[in-house]
Amino acid sequence: MAAPKVMRVFINNIDSFSSGHIAECLSERAAVAPDQEDLPEPAVLQVVGTASEDAPRALEVYIRPNREELLFKLMQCDVVIYNISEEAEQVEEAMWAVTALHGLIGSFSAPKMFILISTVMTWASSKPVDPDDPTLPFTDEIFWSRKAHLNFVRHIGLERRVAKMGKTNREMFSTYVVASGLQYGMGEHLFHYFFKRAWLGQEPEVSVFGDCDNVLPTIHIRDLASIIQHVIHHRPRPYYLLAVDGSNNSMEEIIKAVASTLGPGKIQKRPVEEALLVQDLSAADIDFLLVNLRMEAVFIRKLFSIRWHCEFGLVENVDLVVEEYRQSRGLLPIRICVLGPPAAGKSTVSKELCQHYKLHYITLRDTVFEAIAQLEDAVNNLNPETDDSTMKDLLNSLKDSTENSKDVSENQLKVLKDKLMSNPCRNQGFVLDGFPNTYEQAKELFGAEEDDETSHNASFKRIVPEVVFTLDASDNLLVDRVMNLPESVVQEHKYHQENFKRRLTAYRKINADEETVLTFFTEMDIPSWHLEITSSSEADNRLLIHKILQTVGPPRSYSPSRREIEEEERKKGEETMKKEALEKAEKDKKEAEEEEARRRAARLENWSRCLEVARRHKEEPLKAEALSYLKKEVMPTLVQALSECCRLQPPDPVDFVAEYLVKNNPTDKPA
Repeated sequence: MAAPKVMRVFINNIDSFSSGHIAECLSERAAVAPDQEDLPEPAVLQVVGTASEDAPRALEVYIRPNREELLFKLMQCDVVIYNISEEAEQVEEAMWAVTALHGLIGSFSAPKMFILISTVMTWASSKPVDPDDPTLPFTDEIFWSRKAHLNFVRHIGLERRVAKMGKTNREMFSTYVVASGLQYGMGEHLFHYFFKRAWLGQEPEVSVFGDCDNVLPTIHIRDLASIIQHVIHHRPRPYYLLAVDGSNNSMEEIIKAVASTLGPGKIQKRPVEEALLVQDLSAADIDFLLVNLRMEAVFIRKLFSIRWHCEFGLVENVDLVVEEYRQSRGLLPIRICVLGPPAAGKSTVSKELCQHYKLHYITLRDTVFEAIAQLEDAVNNLNPETDDSTMKDLLNSLKDSTENSKDVSENQLKVLKDKLMSNPCRNQGFVLDGFPNTYEQAKELFGAEEDDETSHNASFKRIVPEVVFTLDASDNLLVDRVMNLPESVVQEHKYHQENFKRRLTAYRKINADEETVLTFFTEMDIPSWHLEITSSSEADNRLLIHKILQTVGPPRSYSPSRREIEEEERKKGEETMKKEALEKAEKDKKEAEEEEARRRAARLENWSRCLEVARRHKEEPLKAEALSYLKKEVMPTLVQALSECCRLQPPDPVDFVAEYLVKNNPTDKPA
């Protein structure tokens, strides 16, 4: 048997979502192409392409080549695919590529094919097929009447250029335009914002924009790749093909299906203007989501026998698409069960795991109380004429079993199972703290009826823990822990001395039986880890948490997107700049204050010096005058007083001198 023909296929921007998955699908299906009887000349497809960095989906990757290098590579290929459905920047390059190849037809060593993957947005402004019947779909049989959205006029110009280039010499250079519907699947691109909002579950409703009654023409990315593959092998006569599935779902139907499968199941309609404020939605994304086109792909259904992946759209295949979304983005839930005796630290460990992995913290007690509160609200809001005895019976049963029974009732287990089956727990996962306690409880919670094997498998896979950790410690250490707990914690967990010892004894007795809860997990091939606690020190607790994190592995939640990383880096940059500016301002202010203090001190010193000079200049004449007065007027009189005092030798010399000076004051003498 002759070896199958090998065809070299070029795809632009192979590291993008759309082109990357098309390349991957073509490479996967190349091996099975020879077995497809409907393909007249099956061939193995070798995919090459351009990229901004290394892309594993292609045989060869050309990283940012110039046009001369790129044209040389295109000439080596049998099929050239240019995908402009995702990136409008590629319109100019695609225009150049088809024109350059057309100019080199005479140099072709073998026939070549050029496929333009365009978008249904080139139909967005088309007039209705029948104004009296708005449900009549557009088909590719009337492609000549299409009219593009204002932001996609360049796209329709490129479509016409590609069609024109293929009419010159169709045997050597055939061209095709494949108008792709809004692409979904394999992790999502256009609809990713809504999938992410629903998966995170941070809001009670998923926001949508506009009236949402517009019909979106869609196609799964794998089905688009199948159509491209059939075009390559069949070389059909029509050169313009619509690539849409058979759904014609409205925007509201699509988002409701996603919200119901991943999240709360409710949507909230917001004004279209608010969509412009959403960082995860570009202006082009908003244009796509607001388009209103009911379309039918006539040619591909007439010409090809496609093995559809999602023939009837996203809504019909929402479970499959959601599972692809989880798998492609690594958003797999982490389900953990933490068991152990009372006061072993189960709650502390469980809450730390929830915080690290962003999981939901689940206990039987909290779940039952939450269910009771919800049932009470529901019963209180019932119409008085409505008699919902089932709801009331369940409420009374839960209250009675919570208040009067020490055993776990069937209804309590049902409520807990429903909680574990809820979308938040199915999306992110959970840590089940301190339950189940017995083999029977584990079987009732995670098992199913023996005659319902399908239901058992589905239920088991959705809620059964992936790993079980059993914390344990000696009774003396546990008692010592309880004695050192704050009174509030003792009251909360009912760790009073007698009650605690009774619970500890009951735990040891249950786990001494032949069939324990760990026996159930062992039978189900669920790995379990026994972790012995030897002390209550903080260092030992950190080591215990570290061991558990190593066992579970890295988080499986959302990693920040490139836009979120850029936004975070921008915020950090702004904060750093603000901090540096503040520090610089404080430094400049401090330096200015110090400089001003120095100047003030210098001015004060200079002023003091000037005052001292002025004071001296003022005091020196006064001193001279006073000295002259003393010499001329005071001293002679004083000398006479002292001489007279020496001669008379009075009893009190001081009084004598004073009286003498007063009597003989020269200022009192007449002039």
